[in-house]
Amino acid sequence: MKLSARNQLRGTVNEVTTGAVMAEVVVDVGGQEVVAAITCGSAENLEFAAGDEVTVVIKATEMILGKN
Repeated sequence: MKLSARNQLRGTVNEVTTGAVMAEVVVDVGGQEVVAAITCGSAENLEFAAGDEVTVVIKATEMILGKN
């Protein structure tokens, strides 16, 4: 599948925490964590589990950068 989003990061699911309505999926991307808040329905449909290889797709009109 081709996507218009340019920011695509491959990583590994570290943890999935499911609440009443939303799920939090923590993905390790090269030693950095990216956290996605998605619906529980989406998490169940995609069957996310720790160890899964995934692609994080970031499509945003605004980003914040910091310099160390």
